[in-house]
Amino acid sequence: MIKAVLFDLDGSLLPMDQEKFIKDYFGRIARYLAPHGFEPNTLIDAIWRGTGAMLANDGSMTNEERFWQTASAALGSDVRSKECFFERFYHEEFDEVRHSCGFDPDAAPTVRALRERGLRIILATSPIFPAVATRKRLAWAGLSPDDFELITTYENSRFSKPTLAYYNDILDKCGLAPEECIMVGNDVGEDMVASELGMRVYLLPRDLINRKGADISDYPQGELGSLVDYVASLG
Repeated sequence: MIKAVLFDLDGSLLPMDQEKFIKDYFGRIARYLAPHGFEPNTLIDAIWRGTGAMLANDGSMTNEERFWQTASAALGSDVRSKECFFERFYHEEFDEVRHSCGFDPDAAPTVRALRERGLRIILATSPIFPAVATRKRLAWAGLSPDDFELITTYENSRFSKPTLAYYNDILDKCGLAPEECIMVGNDVGEDMVASELGMRVYLLPRDLINRKGADISDYPQGELGSLVDYVASLG
């Protein structure tokens, strides 16, 4: 019996052209932080390096700690003393990036309908952003942190997609077995990999990401508006 639904965010609950989003995000954060002593190209390179380190995190520290450990090599050992400027960016400027994203009117009703059926709802978004940025993106999708039992962010996670350790960590935190869960997302490599643990999966093809050109014909798939009925059919 399915007890929990895990949702990806970017490209799933929140329609997104990833390249457009990244270009807008990097452009805005570079311009915002330049007056505070961050050379734009160096900053962007440091963010990419920090992101890569989080994606490869071995669990020995949080993704937040891994990011700043790596970024400090490019930005200086005292960079965390300027972390307040990054925080201000997310509060003051990040909302403008929403214009590079779409909106799915089925996202919030689907999440809430599943909750009303007694299912546990988890936001299994790749935890490479701080919580403030994830809350912002949820709001763009018409959702609230209160809609989710757990939201993975760089502060509370030690692994990232597509590692199975990321999904196992969620299962451990929530006391769930793989067969009690279904993972919903648009990224074949990052989201459908949960099936290797025994989770059910549901592929959202609207903003499909399939970097390796994998055969997706065997994955249950459809739009968000069809998910409630599909989950109900699983028993």
